[in-house]
Order: sequence, then C-alpha cells, then structure tokens
Amino acid sequence: MLTPFKLKFAHIYIPGIIVIGVGLWIDSLYVTRFTDYGQEITNTLVFIVYVWMLFKTSKVTRILMLVGVPIALVGEVTLSIGLGMYTYRLENVPHYVPLGHAIVYASVYYITKEPWVRQHQQSIIKLLYFIMVTYSTLWLVFTQDVFGFMCMIIAMYLFKRFPETKLFFLFMFFMVVYLELIGTYCGCWVWPPVWFDVFTWIPSANPPSGIGAAYYIFDTMCLVAYNIFNTRKWQRLRRRQAFKQIQEEVTS
Repeated sequence: MLTPFKLKFAHIYIPGIIVIGVGLWIDSLYVTRFTDYGQEITNTLVFIVYVWMLFKTSKVTRILMLVGVPIALVGEVTLSIGLGMYTYRLENVPHYVPLGHAIVYASVYYITKEPWVRQHQQSIIKLLYFIMVTYSTLWLVFTQDVFGFMCMIIAMYLFKRFPETKLFFLFMFFMVVYLELIGTYCGCWVWPPVWFDVFTWIPSANPPSGIGAAYYIFDTMCLVAYNIFNTRKWQRLRRRQAFKQIQEEVTS
C-alpha cells in the first residue's frame, strides 16, 4: 500500500533549511555593503532555529545536537584557523557555524524519517547516487576539482562499506552541496585553489564537490560522544535500530 505524500517532520527541518540559506545571504559580501552586523544577525537567527529544533526533536537527537556543537567548533577551529583548509570572511569561525552543523545533522535525520522517503528509499538512493556521481564528475571536468572528486570516491567506498548509511549520507551530501554553493557564492568563506593551499598536485574547486563526505567524521564523533555518556541507552537504541532494519527487509 502506497503511503500518501505528506511531510510529517517538515516543521523540524524546513526552518533549518531556510535559516541556512537566509543566514548565509545575510552574512554575505553583498549585505556587508549596507550593514556591519550581518554576521551577528545570522548568529541570532541560527541560534533561534537551533533552540526551536532542540525542543521539537527526540531526546536522542537533542543530545546529539548538543554534543555536536563543541565537536563542530573544535573541528572548525582546527581545519579553518589552524590548517587553513578554508577561510571564513572575517578569518574567524562564526558562531552560527557550529550551531549550523547540528542543524544540518538534525534536518537530514528528520528528512530521512519521512514516511514517504522511507517507503521509496531504494529509488531515492539510486537517483541521488547517480546525481552525486554526475555532479562530482562534471565538477572535476569543468573546474579540475580533484579534491572534491576524491571526497566523492571516499563517500562511494563508505556507502559500500556501510550500506545502511546510504540514505542519510546521500541526503547529507546534497545538503552540504546546498550550503556550500550558497556560502561560497555569497563570500561567507572560500576554499583555496589547492588542497590546504599547500598540495599543488591536488586542485580544488570553490567549493569542492564531494566535501559532504566529511560529515561521516562529524557523525562518528557525535555518536562516539553519545556512546560515552549514554552507554546503556546507546546499546538499546542500536538493538532497536537493528530490529527495525530486519523488519523493513522482511516487508520490502
């Protein structure tokens, strides 16, 4: 029986998707011509949506969003300020960025929980997988984006190694494409023409096409942190997830 198309969790992830696009535009080089407080406005908007999502998500997701912020902050400071992998407009790490990582994480999670998505997940996976490969290949051909293409290859390997993650991380891949295209176009941050601005034999586009693969690391760190502080609950959650996956395989 087909599930009617309806968005059960739109009230959670739609605000997240909107605030990413609107917030990056407000922090853009274009808006700075009219105000010096664009980044502060975006920080405020993103914080409001972050708190909204905390109250609307499940307890497990709420904890993952909370632990995700310091993890994202450490990662951003290390990669951006420490290693120069990319550079933000004011050469800082905007306050909205770590919060934004948690918003993206929760938004994608609830998109993949939509009943319509679940029922058609195999078709969606095939379509998104094809678009991902095509997108990164075209980026490689027309912008010499070797780094982005390498990231996409890593994502393909991880999909093969952990097939149960395909649906989540394919949506994550394109959520990152969305925010990276807006963020770099608006001048909120910039990626150097080569990897880390050092390795000249690995050219990079601005943005790299497959950088969404990096969210595997963020996801793993969040789950590890949750596991450390909630060992018993995590074990029960994994057992429920495994049982649910078996049910879906039997009924599919």
